[in-house]
Amino acid sequence: MDELYREHILDHYQHPRCKGTITDPDLSFEDANPLCGDRIRMDFRLDGDTLAEVRFSGHGCSISQAAASMLCEFVEGRKLEDIKKLGREDMLEMLGIELGPVRLKCALLALKTLKAGIYGVNQWPGEDEDEA
Repeated sequence: MDELYREHILDHYQHPRCKGTITDPDLSFEDANPLCGDRIRMDFRLDGDTLAEVRFSGHGCSISQAAASMLCEFVEGRKLEDIKKLGREDMLEMLGIELGPVRLKCALLALKTLKAGIYGVNQWPGEDEDEA
């Protein structure tokens, strides 16, 4: 089963979904993991309380880029309230593999960037960076 998830991660890394930028986004946020150099920027277009469109850009390891691709694909078209409820376990479930502490930060960078962008702050209420 682990191999299936690894192939899924590799597919998202090699053929990312939602990669690019949005001209004149409603919201935009960029964050980085200084330990490894991963960097992700997300642009958002809203339609009322719905995330109508999301795009990511940046660079990094296969885990961070695949996680950004999976997450953007998952949240596009969803209500902001539902997106705000996403947490660390949801992201790890999308990836489907066990990760050590260093790779965990890579995997959670996209979620951290997404939530910070939606809340419009560096840290969001009630959440620790490591728990995204």
